[in-house]
Amino acid sequence: MSAWRFFRLLSTLFIPTMVASGILCICVLILLIGLRLWIRQRAIRQLRSRIEEVKRSLIIAFFHPYCSAGGGGERVLWCSLRALQKKYPDATYIVYTGDSDVTAENILEGAYRRFNIRLNQPVNFVFLKQRYLVEASLYPHFTLLGQSLGSLFLGWEALMKCVPDVYIDSMGYAFTLPLFKYLGGCRVGCYVHYPTISTDMLSVVRNQNVNFNNAAIITKNPLLSKLKLVYYYFFAFLYGLVGSCSDIVMVNSSWTLNHILSLWHCNDCTYVVYPPCDVQTFLDIPLHEEKNAVEQTIVSVNQFRPEKDHSLQIRAFAKLLEKIAGQQVLPKLILIGGCRNHEDDRRVNQLKELCQKLGVEKRVDFKVNIPFAELKKYLADATIGLHTMWNEHFGIGVVECMAAGTIILAHNSGGPKLDIVVPYDGNTTGFLAENEDSYAETMAHIFSLSPAKRIEIRQNARQSVRRFAEQEFEEAFLLSVEQLFK
Repeated sequence: MSAWRFFRLLSTLFIPTMVASGILCICVLILLIGLRLWIRQRAIRQLRSRIEEVKRSLIIAFFHPYCSAGGGGERVLWCSLRALQKKYPDATYIVYTGDSDVTAENILEGAYRRFNIRLNQPVNFVFLKQRYLVEASLYPHFTLLGQSLGSLFLGWEALMKCVPDVYIDSMGYAFTLPLFKYLGGCRVGCYVHYPTISTDMLSVVRNQNVNFNNAAIITKNPLLSKLKLVYYYFFAFLYGLVGSCSDIVMVNSSWTLNHILSLWHCNDCTYVVYPPCDVQTFLDIPLHEEKNAVEQTIVSVNQFRPEKDHSLQIRAFAKLLEKIAGQQVLPKLILIGGCRNHEDDRRVNQLKELCQKLGVEKRVDFKVNIPFAELKKYLADATIGLHTMWNEHFGIGVVECMAAGTIILAHNSGGPKLDIVVPYDGNTTGFLAENEDSYAETMAHIFSLSPAKRIEIRQNARQSVRRFAEQEFEEAFLLSVEQLFK
């Protein structure tokens, strides 16, 4: 075949394809522009219809489908709203939520009971009906992709009900960012508590390591591991694409910052804003020279979720008891945490079975869903605060233990390693460990310290965590989002 005939054949095959692709791209572009114009006109009509009722110059919306959950993410939401209302009192504030089974009054009252936060002015709640689309249980396979695509539909419902001027995703649904930016015409920002996918997750699959999100059936099969790795890389690419649409990015720790920068490539608009911790409540606990001299206790404060790795705590504690078996008084491990559902209840029962198997059931107590006052009492009496989650993104529980006056022993990774359990004025504020042996050895070392040395470490820790107070958060948050309002 001559070169000319070959070129004509290529032209016959590819030119129509290129033309069709170009026409398709133009049609999609026209559709997107049309959608955006329609949405903006809809927004104008909404605003005109409400102008007599609400005379505000700016509509600021937070996307937080689980705003009644009562966790650290919800503290960020309410503290953010309170800070913005102080600085921009003439704006209208909206929270998109899927908590349709409660009233606005119930939500605000819950925020006050859980966090002692009262907002300065009213908040409008937009109740979403399709929150089930972001439930992990709906996607037994390809959960990350399923939830992210589900958030697109949930975000579309939110956009159809109200188009804001400023949109802030405060719960980690990055796939909604381009929706509000390019179709809603909003200025968009986000607060990232934990990256949906991280380079650490990629390395776990690449190295075929068993983890709570990487089942043994996959690690043992090279083909399944490769397929999952391809899926993770594909999702990481999409995640980076949508995340880069944000005008402002706030992250809760240095660990989260490193992962977001590697995936989103948004160095110029990303800021570390530590989450607000109620440190003063715990700093008010008196710091005694000796804590519970009769029986020393180790306290863990974590929800009973798989990633918190309570089994590591129990195994390390069993090894500690072996090391100090000759002592007259042995310490006690107290596991304090919340159970969200039947899965968490089942997990607690499995942990109790592990205690029986290791023969430490008489030295381990489980305190599930206890009142806050009781939690404070256990922390006030404890010598060691224990935390074992690998790559904890920040670690509010670690901060609270340090503020309460326990000597913290956390995992040598993530937020505790990079931001929290760090020297204060060159002095020790706590300890880090990585496995059963190092946890057991470090606990034995802490118990062997003199009372004077232990109180010195506790005082250093208390001073160091003041930088995580709510006032510090509000100042950093307002400084970060300032350009969204210019």
